[in-house]
Amino acid sequence: MYKLKYTKEFEKNLKSLTIREQKLVLNKLNLLTQNPFYPSLRTKKLQGTNDIFEMSVNMDIRILWKYEEDIIILLIDVGHHKKILGL
Repeated sequence: MYKLKYTKEFEKNLKSLTIREQKLVLNKLNLLTQNPFYPSLRTKKLQGTNDIFEMSVNMDIRILWKYEEDIIILLIDVGHHKKILGL
C-alpha cells in the first residue's frame, strides 16, 4: 500500500473543486494507494515526461502524480482536464 504526499498546488486546487468533486477525488485516491494502475483510474504516463503520471477521477477531472520513493506517491496537481493539461 502506498502513502500519499501532497504539494501545496494540489491542496489549493483540490479546495477549488466542488464538494461533490472533492469526494470523487478522495475515493479515487483510496484506489490509488492500493493499486496505482487500477483499471478505473486509467493511469498513464504524461506525454513528454519520464516520471509524471496522469489518472482520471472522472471524464473531466485529472490528477497528476509521481513516485517519490518506493512507497510514496507525490500528488502534484488536480483539476479539470483542459486546465490541468494546459489545453
